Amino acid sequence: MHDKASGIQVKRTTVIIASFILMLATVLTGCSNSGANTNLKTNTNQTSGEQTGGNQPSGDNGNAEQSGAEGKWELGSDPLEFRMYGHYSWYDVPGWDSTVAGRWIKENKQVNILSVSAGGNHEQKLSTMIASNDLPDVIWMDRGAEVERLRDMGMLVPFDDYLDKYPNLKTWMGKDLNMLRSKDGKLYQFPNWYTGRPNGNAGYVINKKIYEELGSPTLETTDDLYSYLVAVKQKYGNSVVPFEPHLAKDLQGLGVLYTAFGENVLYSYLSASLRAVPKDGSLTSVFHDATFREAQKYISKLYRERLISQDAFTQTLDQIEEKVMQGRVAVFAGASPFIAMNGHQELTKKDPDAGYFMIWPIHKQGLDKDKIYPGTYTSLGWNVSVITTAAKDPEKIFAFLDWYTGPEGQSLLFFGPEGENWKGFDAEGYPNFTAEYDADEVAKLQMDQDPIMWNGNTGFIDPAKMKYESTLPKEKQNWAARYQSEITWKTQANATEFVNLDPDPDSDLGIIKQRVDDIFTQAYAQSVMAKSDEEVDSILDKFGKDAESAGYSQLLEFRTKAWKQNKALLGN
Repeated sequence: MHDKASGIQVKRTTVIIASFILMLATVLTGCSNSGANTNLKTNTNQTSGEQTGGNQPSGDNGNAEQSGAEGKWELGSDPLEFRMYGHYSWYDVPGWDSTVAGRWIKENKQVNILSVSAGGNHEQKLSTMIASNDLPDVIWMDRGAEVERLRDMGMLVPFDDYLDKYPNLKTWMGKDLNMLRSKDGKLYQFPNWYTGRPNGNAGYVINKKIYEELGSPTLETTDDLYSYLVAVKQKYGNSVVPFEPHLAKDLQGLGVLYTAFGENVLYSYLSASLRAVPKDGSLTSVFHDATFREAQKYISKLYRERLISQDAFTQTLDQIEEKVMQGRVAVFAGASPFIAMNGHQELTKKDPDAGYFMIWPIHKQGLDKDKIYPGTYTSLGWNVSVITTAAKDPEKIFAFLDWYTGPEGQSLLFFGPEGENWKGFDAEGYPNFTAEYDADEVAKLQMDQDPIMWNGNTGFIDPAKMKYESTLPKEKQNWAARYQSEITWKTQANATEFVNLDPDPDSDLGIIKQRVDDIFTQAYAQSVMAKSDEEVDSILDKFGKDAESAGYSQLLEFRTKAWKQNKALLGN
């Protein structure tokens, strides 16, 4: 969910709120790349049914060149070039030659990808491309309403005719793939980080040096955390940020704190794709949720006492990363706080006793620590790739995406080209790692290539990573893989039942949703900056009434119906 206490200027508040309105649809989830990922999502930003095929790839390791499908195109048999656009203001598709995988694929598979920039304003960019009939061949975007809008306009290519020819996606995702089908029954979305197993990175990272200098105190409850942050401020003053919440404007680390105040409470309840709390079989107002209010009072107290970054709602990713890399953060929380892995590596080079480690999620005293979930995941993963009708060779593009999501493509992205760190696949379909495996090189590859992981296959890559890591002593394991296996994968909740709850953005309900989002955005920022617990209640009361006036109850009714349909599809 990624200041000044009392007396903050109105002008500054307005700027903060305007910035905060840029919130992504949902982080956790999405936000939830299972690799060493720096993306936020939110989406975050999620219940998977039984995955057909489980972790078993197809007979020849699932490569796109698999024979037997009549009329299929062989990847690499002739050149393929297409234009790709990332529908996010914070993201542009990197130059294809700028990554090891891109260069290898271009040379060995004759695939070249041309980047189309959002120019920092993705909504305007997409509108301009639609109006000028100049769509890119592939768009990487949030799934749901925006995709449906393009489909309604006849601008997307369905994948149904390709699924059996190029079977990786169908094999690895199984029946949950049907959750991505549009109203017309066809499939237009190629998912990213889909899974049949728990995944995600959300949680709390602790600065080891600072922690030990303060006596390594217990850090389990919200009371423990508060006492620790106070101690950090007293000892280090302004040289260290006690609690760094990543991108607060996207509900990053502050949303993680929200989950500490209730058993089975999900980060996703606050996301733009839900904005509701399940109760007695219905989705109810988040503004009146007792757990949310209690969490906001705690967060507001931390903010008033300057225990949280005072520019939490306006700072950039670069500014956050700089603080983490320099060790100027005591506690770092977020949907994917794994930029701390790079910080850990840099800090330990200079001082073996420095670095970062993760802790079990913080919980309110009296709650069951094993029922606290700082992040969520869905079987559908984070976002999707769609192929537009502008594509000259849509089948070839799908064939590439399907190869990319299969064992060979995923192994290339995570472990580099075959031959050095890995060679061939074992009987279960996972890479055979060589004696020359270079863990540092692999870690760098994963970070460098994260921006081109457009259709990650969690069900394959997580076991593949752990196959190697499990052979090492803990101190030599990859930082991210270690804490994923020990903590984060065990503490992320399955929220698949809450996907696809957005109305058509151009409908009356879509307009209501936007109004409610704007109201929540203001309520969230103002309640964090409140001068007292009483003011937190007053702010949430006011904005709760505003939301009702804007039609919030109608949105909740619509989403409750869609939620129940999801549960029926999933057999819940």
